[in-house]
Amino acid sequence: MTYFDPAVETMSREQLRSLQLDKLRAVLDQIYGRNRFYTAKLNDAGFAPGSLGSLDDLARLPFTTKRELVQAQADAPPIGTNATFPESAYSRLHQTSGTTGEPLRVVDTPESWDWWGRCWGFVLSGAGLAADDRVFLPFSFGPFIGFWAAVEGAKQIGAMMIPGGGRDSIQRLQTMRELGATAMCCTPTYALRLAEVAHEENFDLRDIPIRATVHAGEPGANVPATKARIEAAWHAKCFDHAGASEIGAFSYECEAQPGGVHVIESEFIVEVLEPVTDRPVPPGEMGEMVITNLGRPGFPVLRYRSGDLVRLNTEPCTCGRTFMRFEGGVLGRADDMVVVRGVNVFPRAIENLIRKFDEVTEFRVTVATRREMHELQIEIEVAADADAEAIRAGVERAVHYALALHPIVTLAECGSLPRHELKARRFLIEH
Repeated sequence: MTYFDPAVETMSREQLRSLQLDKLRAVLDQIYGRNRFYTAKLNDAGFAPGSLGSLDDLARLPFTTKRELVQAQADAPPIGTNATFPESAYSRLHQTSGTTGEPLRVVDTPESWDWWGRCWGFVLSGAGLAADDRVFLPFSFGPFIGFWAAVEGAKQIGAMMIPGGGRDSIQRLQTMRELGATAMCCTPTYALRLAEVAHEENFDLRDIPIRATVHAGEPGANVPATKARIEAAWHAKCFDHAGASEIGAFSYECEAQPGGVHVIESEFIVEVLEPVTDRPVPPGEMGEMVITNLGRPGFPVLRYRSGDLVRLNTEPCTCGRTFMRFEGGVLGRADDMVVVRGVNVFPRAIENLIRKFDEVTEFRVTVATRREMHELQIEIEVAADADAEAIRAGVERAVHYALALHPIVTLAECGSLPRHELKARRFLIEH
């Protein structure tokens, strides 16, 4: 089993809580009086940083929302009032993808950027990667933080990082083969797209010595059918990871793959709350992840309402780590759920059903309103050598049996649906 920091990853729960408390106190000491956004929020809540006696006092801190951070940016452009230090202290600027609204710019000091790399060190080591690996990053760098921090993570574990920007998919495959890439970091969508291109070009993926693929940016790698398809295509083990630009890289899947991702508890404090009442949810029950980062005082988030739905498991893992886990990874977003004819529908559930059909190469789901009621429309592309009508009917039956809904499933022309390198947008809601 490969560890990044075994002393931390195997700490007792009491030791972890003590470490978190020390780091939280240090963050509050650094930001209070310097960070305009949080100084005002703490004052409004009547909370003085010196009064943090234990982690139980965390509940006295105010929540933070994405909308507040976007407003803080608008109040003092370009980087906002949540920047603790003078602008000259920051060496990195990235922004969120903007898929759920106005893009949020985030900034890092050299120290907090090293912290990002440390978090990705846990991610890569969790997948069993080490100094003798060659990690391929098949995407072009832009302002979205994406896999920028994976570069730093590769540095942390001493692995060779192979950039794959500025090339098309077949060129990337050829580069991986020529350089002997042993690992790849990308979205689940793009891993499947590369496999699709390999099939079209008669390129044998077994010629690439890939043994691990690490995925982020969307929930596909924790969707069982999608994970299975990636592993079958690449003949490699598929690992999930979750993070966010405004939060950090907060979780990773270990080699034991017990059906979830570990929270990097040395760098984050996680609460799981009932979204309406804000009451703590016991382990095993689903709730909203509220998260505090502990290594980014230049752009902190305290009790951030992520909107992500998770289910905690606090039992030690068979890998030996004591970091708690999210069972099944991030299960979805509270605002992703759509009620279709009285049935609660999550994108993750639809994807898991469709991905079980190997002949489906791409898909798109639209929730449309007809006669004041929601209707589930699914477009699928089917491999040219498959019985398209039989597959279409099979998808229709699978969704109907699983969700008690009658979807409208149609065949799309091969190559007509969008392909994506980073976050895919396969689920649309028409109003």
